[in-house]
Amino acid sequence: MDPQPSTPDRSIVSQILERSLTQSGKSIVELSESGRVLLVFLRHAGCSFCRETLADIAAARTAIEGRGLRIVLVHMGQAPELNKLLAKYQLSGLDLISDPDRRLYDVFGLKRGTFRQLLGWKVLWRGVFGGVVLRHGIGPARADASQLPGAFLIDRCAIVRRFRHRSAADRPDYVSLTTSDAKGLTS
Repeated sequence: MDPQPSTPDRSIVSQILERSLTQSGKSIVELSESGRVLLVFLRHAGCSFCRETLADIAAARTAIEGRGLRIVLVHMGQAPELNKLLAKYQLSGLDLISDPDRRLYDVFGLKRGTFRQLLGWKVLWRGVFGGVVLRHGIGPARADASQLPGAFLIDRCAIVRRFRHRSAADRPDYVSLTTSDAKGLTS
């Protein structure tokens, strides 16, 4: 497995974050200067793991926001499609950033997965389990299906913690990502 990329230079991150706007027109810089931000990068909306992530965020939302953090979701698709999923998981009102060109994904070092990272046995098993048994469903890929997701804790434009998925099936603990207990986090 390739080593995970290093964190980009803070000035480059700051520039990209300044240009990346939520649906309400606020930049990630603005948001992170007024409080810490949990920036969650999603896969495509048809992915059962993307839907599982939304369920996990919904379950952890009170704890995360109770720590004074703002949750921002980054996606590659169209806002109407994602808004339907957000409503399903009772996450309407979260800040969204559409990144169809994957510029944010690139600057945060989120790579496209290999065959094994996307369709290996662990991934297939977890995909069927999440999609069928947990009823998250599986839909068509309307964005780059090879893109791996991740999550980053941002404070004043600095990446404080990060989780870069090593496979599409990885499942971070979003509450731990926002606390001093950093179990399961990758560099």
